Amino acid sequence: VERGLRNYWGYNTLAFFAPEPRYAATGQVTEFKTMVKTLHAAGIEVILDVVYNHTAEGNHLGPTLSLRGIDNATYYRLVPGDARYYMDFTGCGNTLDTVNPRALALVRDSLRYWVEEMHVDGFRFDLAAALTRGMYDVEMHGAFVETITRDPVLSQVKLIAEPWDLNPGGYQLGGFPKGWAEWNDRYRDTIRGFGKAHGATIAEFATRFTGSSDLYEHSGRKPHAGINFVCAHDGFTLHDLVSYNDKRNEANREGNGDGSNHNLSWNCGAEGETDDAAINVLRRRQKRNFLAVLLLSQGVPMLLAGDEMGRTQGGNNNAYCQDNEISWLDWSPRPENRELFDFVRCVIRLRRRHPVFRHPEYLQGRPLAADGMKGITWLTPDGHEMSAEAWQHSHARCLGIHLAGARPRETPRGAWRRLAKLWRWLRVLVRGSVKSDADSHETAAAEAPLRHRVLRWLRAPAGASGDERFLILVNAHHETIPFVIPQSHERTRWSTVVDTYFEDGRGTNTLRHGGDAYELHGRSIVVLHAVRRRGILGTAWS
Repeated sequence: VERGLRNYWGYNTLAFFAPEPRYAATGQVTEFKTMVKTLHAAGIEVILDVVYNHTAEGNHLGPTLSLRGIDNATYYRLVPGDARYYMDFTGCGNTLDTVNPRALALVRDSLRYWVEEMHVDGFRFDLAAALTRGMYDVEMHGAFVETITRDPVLSQVKLIAEPWDLNPGGYQLGGFPKGWAEWNDRYRDTIRGFGKAHGATIAEFATRFTGSSDLYEHSGRKPHAGINFVCAHDGFTLHDLVSYNDKRNEANREGNGDGSNHNLSWNCGAEGETDDAAINVLRRRQKRNFLAVLLLSQGVPMLLAGDEMGRTQGGNNNAYCQDNEISWLDWSPRPENRELFDFVRCVIRLRRRHPVFRHPEYLQGRPLAADGMKGITWLTPDGHEMSAEAWQHSHARCLGIHLAGARPRETPRGAWRRLAKLWRWLRVLVRGSVKSDADSHETAAAEAPLRHRVLRWLRAPAGASGDERFLILVNAHHETIPFVIPQSHERTRWSTVVDTYFEDGRGTNTLRHGGDAYELHGRSIVVLHAVRRRGILGTAWS
């Protein structure tokens, strides 16, 4: 306020039961409920970002607005022996005292309100570690976590922790118990470092790509416990990540002293916006690389809004106070970003259609069935399986990932449904082919997309959809590497689904065989889909 700026993010909570009024048109609770109901009707869940760790009343010099005036000693953590001052684990002046039963009850009742009355589907807890602290240290089996985890209402919704705060002992990534998911900043740092061929090794990349079992498996949690992200609201946007080596926060009027200096960014050869065509081509490719890795990793991908459209904040990595063009999202992307938008849709569709990219369990390098096919196999550029020695090469930046999905058995009920669907679709095909009058032409045109789906379904492999194989080739080097496609005892052909070297992210769909060398361009990612069986009408194309 003193600098003439606004708290655009709203991370300065005052009333735990009230939605942010600036997001509303009418300011009424019914508007929020209508929004949630509409999103649910579209198949979209609503997860509320909640800030219970501190309030807007700040430190001992801040205003008295609510809890401080009601009962300061009950609701806040005060410095022992000098109760005028606040213990600040949040960097915002005060910390809510969830050790006190009354303060904890306030948080619990607020969360229940948002679930039972407003019908949200879960919560992301800002600086969640601050809420878990006992008298000083973090206590994962303390009052806050136990209250939330055992509550009959709250235990049934999605719980996502930002697993750290700003004080010693506050970094708790992997420390939350079963039932909780966590923002995985080690995923962010590893993928950023590997993407610019600096810092992260192939072993670190492999661990993060497969769901970070080192962080979550010990507590009985599955890959979906990790919320993977490359960019978040706090930090660079994806466009700025590949355009700036250093932050540009002068507009925050703190002498560029705020915001993180540890960004693991790379400007691709020029700082900020440039007219250099080669640099811009590389930047677009790097964005496709980051997005492809994020959306195809095991775990839950989190996409920063606007990254799919090349949004920039001009290098500002702490834009909390910029209620202007720096932070606003332009919903009509520029024509040059349309291909990026379409590429993101393509990769999301790939993830949704193929369960092999979202295993419920951690991928194992052991056979899935009698044919000896492993769930995951790591490959060197010569097409052979990675050896223990190969994992130790700190300079290596190229590897292949062979993913195989186990074939689930089809139940009798599922078989009957499949036959019934085939009968209905065949009727559509016949009707569309015999009608000839004007009205029939209009009907046939409307049914054409459905007939196209029928043909795709008939060409699909005879087995269930879970029986699938993909080959992901990753090259973070700047040079092209001929990657040998591994040999197979089956007559497998490989179809290109993604190639980030090309502007459309697809490239040419030339079929390749085991033993062929794929020209894996520098700083690019390729996804190949196995084509090895024949459907009812012909080859099973990806």
